[in-house]
Order: sequence, then structure tokens, then C-alpha cells
Amino acid sequence: MSDPRRIGREYYDSSDYFDGRDARHIVDVDSRFQRYRVEKVLEIHAPQPGDRIVDLGCGWGTFSFALAARGCQVIGVDFSRRSIDFCEARRAALPPGQRERLSFLRADGGETGLNPDSYDLVLAADLFEHLYPEDSERVVREAYRLLTPGGRFSVWTPHRGHILEVLKNRGIILKPDITHVDYKSMDRMRSLLQEAGFEIEKAYYAESHVPILRRAERVLQRWVPILRRRIAILGRKPRTSEATRTDHPNQGSP
Repeated sequence: MSDPRRIGREYYDSSDYFDGRDARHIVDVDSRFQRYRVEKVLEIHAPQPGDRIVDLGCGWGTFSFALAARGCQVIGVDFSRRSIDFCEARRAALPPGQRERLSFLRADGGETGLNPDSYDLVLAADLFEHLYPEDSERVVREAYRLLTPGGRFSVWTPHRGHILEVLKNRGIILKPDITHVDYKSMDRMRSLLQEAGFEIEKAYYAESHVPILRRAERVLQRWVPILRRRIAILGRKPRTSEATRTDHPNQGSP
């Protein structure tokens, strides 16, 4: 029997999470917040036109649409029917060329059913805070399975220790987001990727979209943990020869 307290597929499909009334800054693709998200995620890794991409936990489709507009072949994946319905409605209004580069799939991010070793980039932007620990492990393993050797896994997730998250989770400003069921630390995210077999290419904290706060974060976040806003990580799936060398470090010529 499922745990009624667990935030899962049923919650996203039955609540008003995707209706946009309380999230206009998320639904509005031209909002400062959305432009910030796309800019910062593309700083982690900017794919090339023609790259094959899986956007895990695509939600409102922000990154799927942005990447398709840049010439990438994108599959947005989400387990919520309402998410996929929302994205398909937006997709129908696109010009034919862009519409053909984009598709959406209702599936579990930890078991998509997509072909293995087939994609250049797997993206998980604002997903891991919504995942319980066991699901996080499944999603990272699935990302590894989907990627071609040398492919990359780009992760973007809030840092719980940031001052805004601390205040929000204590109900001091805004209100807690009950769908944020398990914030990960930088160390935990790095471990998740490495345990699945990824090499870490980048791991850093990114600043906020709030101008005054952003300036303080850029200068001080190295020393002040409460000013570390977002965790950004890029993992790479080793090529076969690299994986062999890693698994057998003592092999080689005598």
C-alpha cells in the first residue's frame, strides 16, 4: 500500500500544482526568473544544435522548449499527466520545424523505457529536490543508462542552506514548498553521480536571480554557506576505454 503522506504522481495530477495561478513567474517563459533559469542551466553545459537530449522531470517544459528552439532534439519526460498535457498544448502552437524537434513522454524518470546509450545530454533541472532518496538513486542510474559514452548529465537544484530556503522552510517568508521532499547537499549530489559511474566535470554554486542578493553571493558565497543559492553539477559518462582504465587501474604494459 502506498504511503498517503508521500508526494508522488497522484499529488501532481490532482492538486493545482500545474494550473499556474500561484506560479505565474514559472509559467511565463519571458519572466526574469525563467530567463535566469535557462541562462544558468546552459552555463553548466550548452548543447549543440542536433544534440539529442532527455529533459527529466520536465514540469512546465521550460528547458525542453528552450533547447528545441536552439536546434536540439528533445524529449521531455515527466510522470505527471498534467505536466505532459500542459507541455503538449504548448508544443501544438510551435512552428512545424521546432515542433518536430520536441516530444513529451509520460514516464517515471527512474525508468523511462527510452533506448540506452542514445543521448548526448540528460538534464535534471529543479528535479532532485522533488525526489525521495531512493528515487534520486534510480534517476541518476537511468541518466547514466540513457547517455552515449562521453555524454553528459547536467544537474541544477536548490541549496537548502541558502538564507532564502532557510526562511521559506520555516515559514518566515513565502511558504514552504511541500513538494521539496529531500534537498541534497553538494557532497550528496556528487556522491550520487560518482556512485553511478559518472566523472564530475563541474561542481559549483550558482547565484540567485535577485540583483542585490546576487552581487553579495558572487563575492561571499565561497566563505558564507548561507549565500550558496543553487547547486550546479555536470557529470560525464566515460567512454568504454576510459571506463576500462578506471575499473582496472593496474592494467597496462609492465
